[in-house]
Amino acid sequence: MAEPKIVTAALIIIGNEILSGRTKDRNMGFLAEELTDRGVRLMEVRVVADIQKEIVDAVNSLRARYDYVFTTGGIGPTHDDITADAIAVAFGVGISENPEAVAMMERRYKTGEFTEARRRMTRIPHGGVLVRNPISTAPGFRVENVYTFAGIPAIMQAMFKEIVHELAGGDPVLSRTVTSMLPEGVIATPLEKVEKDHPGLEAGSYPFVRDGRFGSSLVLRSTDAELLDRAKEQLKAAIIELGGTPVEE
Repeated sequence: MAEPKIVTAALIIIGNEILSGRTKDRNMGFLAEELTDRGVRLMEVRVVADIQKEIVDAVNSLRARYDYVFTTGGIGPTHDDITADAIAVAFGVGISENPEAVAMMERRYKTGEFTEARRRMTRIPHGGVLVRNPISTAPGFRVENVYTFAGIPAIMQAMFKEIVHELAGGDPVLSRTVTSMLPEGVIATPLEKVEKDHPGLEAGSYPFVRDGRFGSSLVLRSTDAELLDRAKEQLKAAIIELGGTPVEE
């Protein structure tokens, strides 16, 4: 059997407002689902403050390790929106107003409304490719394998949809879920054996409480559907042997 094609990604969530708890991130879940559907595995997520060095370090660390890196936040019109500058530093390039971005913004705003603050959103690292923003016009951008999006969820999602066709995915990760009212401490050893008996399988246990009883949602993941089904049957048999009732979801 051919080795599965694995494509990976990381997300950098940028903003003091996220770290303070004032703003709740809604971009990670969206991106994880969209990437999974396209055969791209989101492997790491970092949340960093609006500090240039922290952003630069995160970008340089992750872009070397993963096929794609996505950033959200910090490309607005205010002084603390420093993501574009940090990306430029990370890649060792200059930054200036992008003529195409300026033209987009000039078409959007009436005379006198295209303020200096709004012009800040046209500053793009040299060599960056614009990512269209169909909602509020101010673009995101891509430099090599790093995509930079706005932090507002509706705009971030719209930007992602503009570039999704560029992403080359690998073999999609499939999953099977079996739930039982056996607690993790009871099912842990059989679950580990299922994983060891099926190379290429990832097995995870997610506990819950229902009607005052502990149970486990057991998730099997692999790129091989037949292997998944064999592992699922072994897991169901183990649950039954332990006196539980397996329920497929």
